[in-house]
Amino acid sequence: MSLNTGAMLVIVAGLMSGSAAWPMKLMRRYQFEHWWFVGMLFALILIPWAATVIYCPHLLTALLAVPLHSYVLANLWATAWGVANILCGQCYVRIGMGLTTAILSGLGVCLGVAVPLLVKGSGQFHDAPALLSPAGLALLTGALVAVLAIILACWAGSRREQVALSASRSGGFAASLALAILAGVFSCGCTMSFVYGQGPIMAAVKQQGAGNMAASVAVWAVGLAGGALVSVGYAAFLMTKNKSWGILFGSRREFVLAAVIGLNGGAAMILLGHGMLLMGVLGASLGSGLQQISWMLGGQAVGAASGEWRGVSRRPRRQMWLSIGLLLIAALIMVLGNSLAENSRHK
Repeated sequence: MSLNTGAMLVIVAGLMSGSAAWPMKLMRRYQFEHWWFVGMLFALILIPWAATVIYCPHLLTALLAVPLHSYVLANLWATAWGVANILCGQCYVRIGMGLTTAILSGLGVCLGVAVPLLVKGSGQFHDAPALLSPAGLALLTGALVAVLAIILACWAGSRREQVALSASRSGGFAASLALAILAGVFSCGCTMSFVYGQGPIMAAVKQQGAGNMAASVAVWAVGLAGGALVSVGYAAFLMTKNKSWGILFGSRREFVLAAVIGLNGGAAMILLGHGMLLMGVLGASLGSGLQQISWMLGGQAVGAASGEWRGVSRRPRRQMWLSIGLLLIAALIMVLGNSLAENSRHK
């Protein structure tokens, strides 16, 4: 039951993350740096830290008991993810949400599945099976299917680019594609920050009286500090450079829309962490894979609903649908891999 509940939470988290930026489609005055600043401020700082301070007793005492290297490792992953975050936001504008999420999820699922099997995570994830175990091979097979899906998505997206986006707006499809690929390589840093930081941080916070959910939120608050600094700081730098801080407070409606982006993103992270923990020893790899796949599906849904594929011929649209189908197959293969791991543990 906990496995099913955990998988459902992770899938919902991925759908929320993939569709979180939909309010940007309704903005007219806010540029990237404005909605990104507000959204990331809420998602990475205000929401997780508010929940942590309220629901974690004796927080300072708990955090002082965590080894320094745990903070460093978690935040190195988070900083890489922060860079991916910025590139992701830029790619949303340059090549659209649908193609951006397709590229990031395809690459992110490969790394997110493989890394915790090669270098064991903290806490319960430390007992994950080996990379070449039956469960590990099943997860890798699912990741390879996802790679095929991403190739199809990129192909379809390049055809859509010829119809939907001009070179002057996108800055050139090849350059935008390169940025999306780089973001995809770093995109698993968010889940990896949780995987390698949750063991010692949760143990310390729970020892001071925090519950499971509050302790997992504390991991996000502390472990994503590096990513928060990069994401929010870059947007602040752009507003300072462009002398556009005034725009940030010039539209109450768009400020609220940007805050909704942050609320969606913050809630998605909380659900993701709790869901990964419920899935057991393979929660790191399986959770990363399912989250990335459902993240793409959420992004595709927003892209389709907002008209990104309007006017595109049937062939690219069919290729994208095939890509989505392959990602669903990849998810099923990964779930099978987790079943193999559970069966082997109970023998």
